[in-house]
Amino acid sequence: MTAPPPVRPPEPAAEQAPGQRPPSRLLAPLRQTGQLFALALAVARAVFRRPFQVREFIEQFWFVASVTILPAALVSIPFGAVIALQVGSLTEQLGAQSFTGGASVLAVIQQASPLIVALLIAGAAGSAICADLGSRKIREELDAMEVMGVSPVQRLVVPRVLATMSVAVLLNGLVSVVGTLGGYFFNVIMQDGTPGAYLASFSALAQLPDLYVGELKALIFGFIAGIVAAYRGLNPRGGPKGVGDAVNQSVVITFMLLFAVNMVLTAIYLQIVPPKGG
Repeated sequence: MTAPPPVRPPEPAAEQAPGQRPPSRLLAPLRQTGQLFALALAVARAVFRRPFQVREFIEQFWFVASVTILPAALVSIPFGAVIALQVGSLTEQLGAQSFTGGASVLAVIQQASPLIVALLIAGAAGSAICADLGSRKIREELDAMEVMGVSPVQRLVVPRVLATMSVAVLLNGLVSVVGTLGGYFFNVIMQDGTPGAYLASFSALAQLPDLYVGELKALIFGFIAGIVAAYRGLNPRGGPKGVGDAVNQSVVITFMLLFAVNMVLTAIYLQIVPPKGG
């Protein structure tokens, strides 16, 4: 008869160093925030590295534009109308109907247009980008790319982020024009405004930096939408269900960041650029 194998004593648990605390769940948001900023920095560095994925960029640019142009144009009409009606009602109460056009157009160009573009890109294109990268991650395609020496950030993330930024800048001009025309129509037709006063107030209050800050906001918002979508797509949890959760989280996180960044940019702009005639 063979002797039974010796029973090994349980290994002692690793002693915790004095003063060291176990990782807390409260630090998880800070850790994820740091990883998000690290991905943004990696994307900014990879933009200038060769080779640049021209074909991937063109495909992603066309995809993002195709899913956002029509919704953005349709959403900008009621936005411009609501702003024009609200501002027109307020200026009528104050006895300053002549400034309705300038106030409503400035609100559309500086605030509404960049936010509309960014929200649509995050909701339509960003969710698709997150789902695509997440499905590649759970199928271990990204791990295979790293084994072959191909950087997933340079190959997949950079073209998608540049596509969202480019489409956001170009789409911001379209939304500004459509929103302005919508506000003009509702102010002149529904509130009995005069076309001359509408245009005169706009030329009296608006200035070229107002358009610049709108384009700058659209560029930054497109970058944020692309980075957040890529980050959540590269870090799904729990298989296919985790990919769906990552898509929802990317949209929610992007919305929160957009409103916070918009507030900061608006405050900085109002402090740096004096109002026209001020």
